[in-house]
Amino acid sequence: MCLLRLPAKNGGIKINRYHQFKMMFLAQLKLTLREKQAWFWGIFFPVILMVIFMVIFSGNSDEEFKTEVAVVDPSPNPASEMMLSQISGLPVLEVKSGKPVTRDKAEEWVKDQEVDAAIILPESAEASSVFLVINKENEQGAAAQAVSSILDKFVQQANLMAAGASPKYDLQYESITSGTNELDYTDFLLTGMIALSIAQGGMFGMVDLVDMRRKGLIKRLRMTPANMGIFGLSDMVMRLLFSIVQIILLSLIGVLVFGANLYINPITLIIVFLIGALSFNALGYFFSSFSKTTEAYMGVANICSFLMMFLSGVFFPIETMPEWIQPISSILPLTYFAEGLRESMVYETGIATAALWAGIGVMVIWGAVTFLLGSLLYKRKAIAADR
Repeated sequence: MCLLRLPAKNGGIKINRYHQFKMMFLAQLKLTLREKQAWFWGIFFPVILMVIFMVIFSGNSDEEFKTEVAVVDPSPNPASEMMLSQISGLPVLEVKSGKPVTRDKAEEWVKDQEVDAAIILPESAEASSVFLVINKENEQGAAAQAVSSILDKFVQQANLMAAGASPKYDLQYESITSGTNELDYTDFLLTGMIALSIAQGGMFGMVDLVDMRRKGLIKRLRMTPANMGIFGLSDMVMRLLFSIVQIILLSLIGVLVFGANLYINPITLIIVFLIGALSFNALGYFFSSFSKTTEAYMGVANICSFLMMFLSGVFFPIETMPEWIQPISSILPLTYFAEGLRESMVYETGIATAALWAGIGVMVIWGAVTFLLGSLLYKRKAIAADR
């Protein structure tokens, strides 16, 4: 109603753009704060979503890997005793019951998934085979793959010893990072979830514009001196306030509850956050410009959100995706928003990097194009006539 009184309060006199923006922003803010659903979808839903995904994907990431196996030694001999001694000494393998069991008992444990695998030791010193028995349902599981790799290494070493040769090369492992701080998966997932929450807030947050148009308020607003571009901009800036609350709240939960580590570069973070949040608000503004019903708006927003959620490296690095999907990821704005937040919140990367500005450029293009298209559609007389 504040928006409808706008021309009357000014006696039909054209007001400048700053006052238009100020009055529209305050009106949008009051309407949103009075709407309880806006609080839920804008603040509480992102928190619930992030907690669920963080529990699912990072719950055991900090725990030391360990798997339980059964060992069968059908006929104890020097070779089998040597392998049993080495297997029992590995910290990642835990031998169930602490001693060899019969093959029938071991297979029963594997079928019942009480152990991840059963290792059948050589029946004699001359035997050349070591059997690994795993459950078919868990054949591709991490535990089965790990036991298989360990056993394969044992066999290779045993072959070298049998041939009287000693290993000449060994593998030394070292990890490096392009940033000043190492990235843990919890930090990776937290920044991805923050990017996703802010993006969804922008894409879904403009649904009230569709409701306003359905009630005829947009049509009446167009009859006033109000600038529709400023109207859309004021709503986007108001949504930006929700995004600020989101990033603060989600960061606190990530650090205090899930133990994430943040090394923030404030200048980089502010630039990436502002550009990213405004770009996704512009995307939501564009969706609202051509959606005739809230159901249509939510359908379009859901499709875009779903695609970007799994193609933009929110949960896993893009490099792990199939090669034919990676070009699609490279044009999505959420890809660069998530990467920008990681650069500014985890790596503490400075602003003077070409990759960061390339990502910012993609987000600016998405935001500018969708905002201009949305403003043009709102200005079309044909559209206003039937709304």
